[in-house]
Parts: sequence; structure tokens; C-alpha cells
Amino acid sequence: MAKEHIGIMGGTLDPIHEGHIRMARAAAKTVRLDRIIMLPTGNPPHKTNISPAEDRWRMLCAATAKEPMLEPSRMEMDREGVIYTVDTLREIQQQNPKAELYYMIGSDTLLDLKNWRNYEQVLTMCRFLVCPRPWDASPEEITEERKRLTAMGGKFISVDMEPVDVASSELRKALCEDKPAPHLPVVCATYARLAGLYGIAPHLDRAEEWLGKLFADLTVKRFAHTLAVTHTARQLAMLHGVDVKKAEVAAVLHDCAKCMPLKEMQAICREHSLTDDPAVLESGALMHSLVGAYLASEKYGVEDPDILHAIANHTTGCAEMTRLDMVVYLADKIEPTRDPYPTLDRVRMLAQLSL
Repeated sequence: MAKEHIGIMGGTLDPIHEGHIRMARAAAKTVRLDRIIMLPTGNPPHKTNISPAEDRWRMLCAATAKEPMLEPSRMEMDREGVIYTVDTLREIQQQNPKAELYYMIGSDTLLDLKNWRNYEQVLTMCRFLVCPRPWDASPEEITEERKRLTAMGGKFISVDMEPVDVASSELRKALCEDKPAPHLPVVCATYARLAGLYGIAPHLDRAEEWLGKLFADLTVKRFAHTLAVTHTARQLAMLHGVDVKKAEVAAVLHDCAKCMPLKEMQAICREHSLTDDPAVLESGALMHSLVGAYLASEKYGVEDPDILHAIANHTTGCAEMTRLDMVVYLADKIEPTRDPYPTLDRVRMLAQLSL
């Protein structure tokens, strides 16, 4: 049986951005990795003032929801005490004794390896995939250090890719100043704004509670879709003069019942007389809108009838839809991570002109 080739990307991932994802794809192509473990650290010895681990975890899961090779892991987040790479590699080796491990670093990190705990041992535990960075130290200095570490037994493979000129610190600053952050996945930017990370005023009054419930109740892909719909609803509301706060709340909760078992949805519908339509009662795809509006009221405490109406009709639409209804309905259909369908580009274009 051939060895499995496992890539590893660590770091605070605060937040994960397109640079990380591009590095992972390029590294996977360079050595034909089978999968890449993404490891947001919990308590790094060299970093302070990082975002809460659960927020970074949810953003990572959402950003990689459609990247089948990228595998988020809580290994470092859930380990107590100070986190060191040597301990992580040892744990991955124990779980995958026959695998070849490849640890991804930026070329600038070569100069810092000597400061890692038990770095001499680390050099023997994995190969390093070295990705170019635009802010490298002098090439001569990096070359000399690579030679020294190689002589000690280190194995280094250069990843063929254009340097990624993006830093998490710059993205955090852009978000805080309400400026564009083009290299940040939409789902991460939306999550940060909803949760109030990086100095942003939270867009949701009960962000920690709501986002925690949604992440627990939805699949990762559905959670990512929810964030993308919220982004699009906000954009459409601003463009067409609809209440932005209402649009965001309705979009955040529009699929809150989507992953509920069919029998549970049917029981709620019958108990609370939400519908007696047999076609709807047999379809979770239709019923989750009605049950979602019920849960938004009973579980999330939403009292605004406009928001509840938009949630209840986001799948089927209805006669005399309000502009808020239209915003949420359209956002669900055209959000940026939506899989293509024949008229998607046209609907996206028309939605900019008129609801």
C-alpha cells in the first residue's frame, strides 16, 4: 500500500485568507498531497491578542467548506498549555504511522526555525514545503540558513508559485476601517462583521449566541452558505434602500431549520399549525422555510414580523412580496459561493438593477 502524503498548515489563521488557500493548493500540486490538515493554533508561544479560537475555527471551516482536500483540525486548539509544533507532529505521526508528513512554511520562516522548540527533532519528523513570500529577508540569508538546516538533516522542497502579497494583519486593519479586503473570503469577512472581530462593532446584537447555535445546528457547507447569503443580502439592501439590519438578521437565520430531520420539522408544523399542505409536509426543502421562521421566533427571539415573513417565504416566494422578502429570496439564489445554474449570471446582473 502506497504511503499517504499529508500536508500540514499551522498558524493562528486569524483570519484564514486566500493566500493560505493558494499556498495549500500549490503545495498539494508540487508533491501530490492526499490531504492537508489545517491547524489553527490555540495558545501560540509567540503571538498575543489573537481572536478567540472558536471564531477562528468557524471562519476556517466556512472558508474551506468547498475545498475537499483541506481538512480543518482542532488538534492544537483543544490541547492544553502552550502549543509547540514538535508535539503536534508527534501526535500526527502516532495517528498516521505510515504517512509522509509535509509541513508548509513561508520562506521567511526558514530564518525562524532555529527558535522553534526542539527544532533539531522537528527537522527529522517532516519535510518542509517552502512557499515564497514577497517580504522575504535577503535571498542570500535565506539560502545560507537553508543550507545549514539541510546539513542538520532537514529536507526542504520549494513550492512553485507566485508570492502571495497578503498579510492577515492588513486584512484585519481593512475590516476595522470598513475598507475592502479583496483577499479575504466573503464568508470570513461576513463572520468578522457579524461577530464584531478586529475592532468592528458587531452587526448582530446576540452574535456569540446566534453564531454558536447556527454552527452547531448546520453542516459546515450550510453554515458557509448562510454567511454568503448574509453578505449578499446586505449588499442588495444597501443598493435598493432596504433596512440593512433586518436584511442581515433574516439572512443569518433563513436556513436555521435546514438541517433538521424531516420528522422533527413535520412535528413542529403539525403542532403549531404552520401548514397542512401535504406537498409541503413531505418536502424538507420547502418546509424548512416555515419551520425556520418558527425557530427564529421561538429559539432566537426574533419578534419583527417583517423578518419572520422574509424567512418563511425565502424558498417559495409569495404573492405581493415585500422588498425585504425579495432581498432575502434573491440573496439565497445568487450568493457568491452558489453552484452554477443556467441563469445565475443573468439573475445576478438583474438583481443589481431591480429587485
